[in-house]
Amino acid sequence: MVTQHKPVLKEEVLHFLELNNRRLIVDGTLGDGGHTEAILRRTGPQCRVLGIDRDAAALERARKRLATFGGRVILVQGNYSDIKNILSDQRMEAMDGFLLDLGVSSPQLDTANRGFSFRQDGPLDMRMDASQKTTASDLLKELSDDELATIIKEYGEERHAKRIVRLIRKAQGKGPLETTLALSHILSSAARNPRPTKIHPATKTFQALRIAVNRELEHLELGLTNSIDNLNDGGRMVVISFHSLEDRRVKNFFRDEEKGCVCPPKTPICICGHKQRLKVLTRRPATAGPEELRDNPRSSSAKLRAAERVYV
Repeated sequence: MVTQHKPVLKEEVLHFLELNNRRLIVDGTLGDGGHTEAILRRTGPQCRVLGIDRDAAALERARKRLATFGGRVILVQGNYSDIKNILSDQRMEAMDGFLLDLGVSSPQLDTANRGFSFRQDGPLDMRMDASQKTTASDLLKELSDDELATIIKEYGEERHAKRIVRLIRKAQGKGPLETTLALSHILSSAARNPRPTKIHPATKTFQALRIAVNRELEHLELGLTNSIDNLNDGGRMVVISFHSLEDRRVKNFFRDEEKGCVCPPKTPICICGHKQRLKVLTRRPATAGPEELRDNPRSSSAKLRAAERVYV
């Protein structure tokens, strides 16, 4: 049964977006619309939300959830990394807030045929946007051993990547590897730790394949870069990440954009032309409290970072 996704760190999102007198908030990863619903309920009729998602099924669920807000919400199927063009297409010049929740939603995980879960049997798909061509199964067939090992090691931070690839190739020698449980069984057999752990042996490799299929880190970097020029003075950028690869990129982007001149220290005058564009609001990321952890275990790995646009 598909469950409705619970928005993580909802109160923290509302706090850091600082919603007073906001006119346009962009929810770049709309999902089921939980964060957007909270924003619309917390603001008056002057505030609209532009909701973007790659997943057509998520947009349809959000459309039903948000129907009572009428024209205050505008839904677009697309990728938040293309924010400049999306705003232009909607004849919107700038935004007061930009929100990203980078997690996989509960309906995506709970729908077996989407291929995100290693606990349910389904096709090895993992596409956020079902219209794109490449699936996880395609990657396993098309990538070389070295390319696949690199993806599993770098995107999954899996130290047994080479052994996993050898086991995958051995299984493929007996026939196509096309289902989630078939891959999950292989990954379980690759584990050598005799002690039970909280992390399933398939977790890291499934994460790596999902990131690769959807080019998630590439889109994150593009989205952060492309959004900043369309953020009003005093506008807020709020990003929720769920693993270190995402969080590190967000932290570094915020840190770099908070700097002014980045010339070498001994340079007599500035030649770089770099100016501060953000003020970091979270020196340490905000995380879920005990009550949310109890009610929504998937919030345990969530980290929220926020920054404010400044013009100097």
